[in-house]
Amino acid sequence: MSHPDTFKSRRTLTVEGKDYVIYDLKEAEKNGLPGISRLPFSMKVLLENLLRNEDGRTVLADDIRAMVTWLTDKGKSGHEIAYRPARVLMQDFTGVPAVVDLAAMRDASERLNADPRKINPLVPVDLVIDHSVMVDYFGHKDSFEKNVALEYDRNGERYTFLRWGSSAFKNFRVVPPGTGICHQVNLEYLAQTVWTREEDGETIAYPDTLVGTDSHTTMVNGLAVLGWGVGGIEAEAVMLGQPISMLIPEVIGFRLTGRLPEGTTATDLVLTVTEMLRKKGVVGKFVEYFGPGLSTLSLEDQATIANMAPEYGATCGFFPIDKDTLAYLEATGRDKHRIRLVEEYAKAQGMFHGLTEGDPVFTDTLELDLSTVTPSLAGPKRPQDRVALSDAARAFAVALTELHGGRKTSELPQSIGDSRFMDEGATPPGQTPQTVRHPVEGTDHGISEGDVVIAAITSCTNTSNPNVLVAAGLLARKAHALGLTVKPWVKTSLAPGSQVVTEYLEKADLQKDLDAMGFNLVGYGCTTCIGNSGPLPEAISDAINKHDLVACSVLSGNRNFEGRVNPDVRANYLASPPLVVAYAIAGSLFVDLTRDPLGKDRDGNDVFLRDIWPTTQEISEIVRRTVTRDLFESRYSDVFKGDEHWQKIDVSGGLTYDWDDRSTYVQNPPYFDGMTMTPKPVEDIHGARILGLFLDSITTDHISPAGSIKASSPAGEYLVSYQVRPVDFNSYGARRGNHQVMMRGTLANIRIKNQMVPGIEGGFTRHYPSGDQLAIYDAAMRYKDEGVPLVIFAGKEYGTGSSRDWAAKGTVLLGVRAVIAQSFERIHRSNLVGMGVVPFVFANEGDSWQTLGLTGDEKVTIEGLTTVKPRQTMHATIERADGSVFTTELLCRIDTLDELEYYKNGGILHYVLRQLAA
Repeated sequence: MSHPDTFKSRRTLTVEGKDYVIYDLKEAEKNGLPGISRLPFSMKVLLENLLRNEDGRTVLADDIRAMVTWLTDKGKSGHEIAYRPARVLMQDFTGVPAVVDLAAMRDASERLNADPRKINPLVPVDLVIDHSVMVDYFGHKDSFEKNVALEYDRNGERYTFLRWGSSAFKNFRVVPPGTGICHQVNLEYLAQTVWTREEDGETIAYPDTLVGTDSHTTMVNGLAVLGWGVGGIEAEAVMLGQPISMLIPEVIGFRLTGRLPEGTTATDLVLTVTEMLRKKGVVGKFVEYFGPGLSTLSLEDQATIANMAPEYGATCGFFPIDKDTLAYLEATGRDKHRIRLVEEYAKAQGMFHGLTEGDPVFTDTLELDLSTVTPSLAGPKRPQDRVALSDAARAFAVALTELHGGRKTSELPQSIGDSRFMDEGATPPGQTPQTVRHPVEGTDHGISEGDVVIAAITSCTNTSNPNVLVAAGLLARKAHALGLTVKPWVKTSLAPGSQVVTEYLEKADLQKDLDAMGFNLVGYGCTTCIGNSGPLPEAISDAINKHDLVACSVLSGNRNFEGRVNPDVRANYLASPPLVVAYAIAGSLFVDLTRDPLGKDRDGNDVFLRDIWPTTQEISEIVRRTVTRDLFESRYSDVFKGDEHWQKIDVSGGLTYDWDDRSTYVQNPPYFDGMTMTPKPVEDIHGARILGLFLDSITTDHISPAGSIKASSPAGEYLVSYQVRPVDFNSYGARRGNHQVMMRGTLANIRIKNQMVPGIEGGFTRHYPSGDQLAIYDAAMRYKDEGVPLVIFAGKEYGTGSSRDWAAKGTVLLGVRAVIAQSFERIHRSNLVGMGVVPFVFANEGDSWQTLGLTGDEKVTIEGLTTVKPRQTMHATIERADGSVFTTELLCRIDTLDELEYYKNGGILHYVLRQLAA
């Protein structure tokens, strides 16, 4: 790549006698980029990326000057840039299909008479296996060993494939199962804050940047690393040397002041921030934190806030480099010279927080006084629906009607405290049938509406943060000392984000107290937060379903969408780890933890949450004593080696993969079937049928579920036809390497509601003109046989949630040509384009499929796709069943010229493969 260096920014930085080539922002400011020292820190990272990659082709001098225009236009720009991240991070649910695609591209390149060895990651890729472990065993000292054994038994085909990939592809490393969650491993080990690479005998230093195939990649923003989640499709393109095409973003400055009050946690803070930013509206924007409050937060607190950027809708939630960044790199065992490089580089570039005059220029700002944060939960089904702990019981009672599908429920008490837990069948005076306890077969306890049946300390959001995990351990210690126990209907679990957590909990002697309360180690991975909660005990599940009860989960996760955590659980609440322990003791969402007793001590006295809540001083003292550099150095000394299970996996295959047609986990996908070097011309959409009419906030969990597979579903029927027993179905997430399972699972979430079949939950639709009600997959295949294209209509925020490539892959494999919504979440819109599906939004404010009066039996025609341009206004012609015709105006959300090229090629992978093959 040639380097015109228009702004003469290339120079040498010497650190401890070693020379580094850097692209100096201060020099660029002197040489034609006035005022750039006032850019937000996240934008300085983008600017350095453009300076370093200026090549006169993908990055022009005018692209770099656009950053100055951004400043003069007060943080707004419509300018498109080509951004090149330093590296890619994957987890196994999204990583397996990405490696499947790479393997399929090698096969396809051979068919195109090209060299398959060209199909290799061109930037470093790390894949961390963290999404496969499930909570089958819990509450016992051997839960971890049993879950690991089951994990390897279930996922042998996938892990064999990944071990082949780690040897077949260059620049590709795999962190084996049982190590930790990808974002925590990234924060604690992989990330460097300043990255280096050798080029032409020189060492170039530049900001550490990445994209990840998991939306919570943003967690590493807490370490001043600019990274965000993309679909597997986009990540594969980055791996293969393609830049990310993006518009220069707006940056919302979030000013923090004050200090968190006693008794609150980083979880309470992030739920407050999420609520505020969702109300503000930051989809597709950068958020950057600044202000005096930063100095009162630990780096782990900052990482907790950064982690939930997808929940508040932002592309990233960035924190600048400061003295805490350096201290964290030191504490986690990073190379001492690298830490010095980070400091010297950041100071040289004007990227060190506190050394610049005044605040940066932001597009807009908002502010939070940390002292106003109160203990909180979020639920019952969206992360932004924060509720103060003091209002949680009352809010749950109000939510019950909706959770029962809109069916009216009797008035419920605001709080019923310990009077809930009484003899079977007894109805307290003045209370309602909803509070009756229904027998659970084979036990001496009952179950009732609002009972907490899952309490899980899980997910990257909180398990990276020693303060909240030590708080959970201390609360368990105090509860155990008083004789409190967890209610017998609660499934408890502890899934730390890394082995370091286990070390410091054991070092502090807190693990035995957590064990005593049922929070035994179940595995190192995402578990409950991604739907790997495992089945509830059969008797509990039967009682819930027999009596149509709204059962609850409380988890320290970041996602609580419908149908995600467990099919038997309709209400899911996000909470801090100590609150998870508290709700396991209380056993019900109807218990008001701020007023009602949790239980009774050995002498029969009431114990309240305030009696056992640990103080900030108690937590800090343990964290200081136990979370030390040597823990990180020892645990990460041989991170790619894996345990004996991993080492026993036999690796076969060479340059291309030896596909097994009988595998139900890994199959060669059909994307490249019949592909030629020249793409076929784009066709307009004529007479398309509607596959679904959806309301607002349809998530990627609705479109492509990650959790359990029902035996009666099309995916379940397919697996049974391959002699797979329902007990061995595993999950949709684990089977993402098999397109046959995944296309059958598309739009098959048990809680999705297609308005073409009102009153029915699950993946069903109507086929027209027959009017038959079918599973969505079956209807799509019938339309395919009939040669009929398909479209989907949706409301606002279509595709929120995880960066799930299969939500787009499944959509195209069902035969959907376009998705027409009121608005899209950033990643899913991009993924649809990347798979050759056109995203449209209604061009006129207030238009929707409802205002158009659609019922699902219409035909849709969209012309002009053969000559479409980015963000072009187009028209859809809609023919009703009675023959009447009308048109509606649409905005094509193919946003950039690069995206248009991907679309014309049938998708981003086809585009890249043709480029490499040529």
